[in-house]
Amino acid sequence: MAGAQDFVTEFLDLENRLADPTIHADASLARRLGRRYAELTPIVSGLREKDQLSADIEAARELAEEDPVFLEEISALERTLAAVDERLVKLLAPRDPHDSHDAIMEIKSGEGGEESALFAKDLFTMYTKFIDSQPWSMDVLDSQETDLGGLKSITFAVKGTSSGDAPYGALKFEGGVHRVQRVPVTESQGRIHTSAAGVMVMPEMDDTELVIDPAELKIDVFRSSGPGGQGVNTTDSAVRITHLPTGTVVSCQNERSQLQNKESALRMLRARLTTLAEEEAAQSASQARKSQVRTVDRSERIRTYNFPENRIADHRIGYKAHNLDAVLAGDIGPLMTALQEADLAVRLTEATQGHS
Repeated sequence: MAGAQDFVTEFLDLENRLADPTIHADASLARRLGRRYAELTPIVSGLREKDQLSADIEAARELAEEDPVFLEEISALERTLAAVDERLVKLLAPRDPHDSHDAIMEIKSGEGGEESALFAKDLFTMYTKFIDSQPWSMDVLDSQETDLGGLKSITFAVKGTSSGDAPYGALKFEGGVHRVQRVPVTESQGRIHTSAAGVMVMPEMDDTELVIDPAELKIDVFRSSGPGGQGVNTTDSAVRITHLPTGTVVSCQNERSQLQNKESALRMLRARLTTLAEEEAAQSASQARKSQVRTVDRSERIRTYNFPENRIADHRIGYKAHNLDAVLAGDIGPLMTALQEADLAVRLTEATQGHS
């Protein structure tokens, strides 16, 4: 782990570079530097506060030799210093290098037919409302609707702000199988059905972070089709890209132009290839992570939405709450906080074991 001075030196260097107008001529570079600057800001702030508190304590100790009244001030300063140290431990815990990235999310209907597609639409609405409550923006890259208004699949990008409010670090825990228990609108006998939808969350990589050889791509164009595509299905504007070395296939038909669809598909492909490479690395690592929270298995059932009981349950951390209606309306902040805290506890434990 880098020393305190290393963080400060890097922070000051980034501050100088970001003040240079020529840096901002390269939007991708400026974005990467801005993300790292935002990561380092609370760390450097904490280190500076720690240095100041240590100096204040030393000065108070010297004064206490002459006047015992300063002993009380020393105790107060030491309590503040302990809180700062605790905050720094959390900030310096090993972390996912992609936490400061934007995110690309994909929701796909699964077992359950039309009911699963309707549930996928409910999940998309839930995330849309949550994203609207954050300092983020969202851009739908591709979608396939069903005749009843459900979603066979939808892929969308979530973009953070330049001040460091990055979506991936919060949204990554949504990846996995989401199960719903309710009476479907298609059920005439009032019986409760169980169906599921899959969610995939990937860090968005720009074209300088992950370079793809054009010779490794097979690009096909075709005519957009399906509900919702009426405005774009008069020309061969839809794009399908196959990454030949991995067999990964992405397609996009939401935009009106072939060029726009190609760019969106490439964004999706970069995210998929990044996730694929990291899953393979994690699976082949000598010490595989067994965290309750983090998983490389996207087929894992992570959460159940029980409508009759108005209950939401996350199976990784044992989280349960009877506010499903509020959750589906976008109030998933408390659940995300619980997941992030559980993940932090795991990372702190791993760091401690690593140093023992």
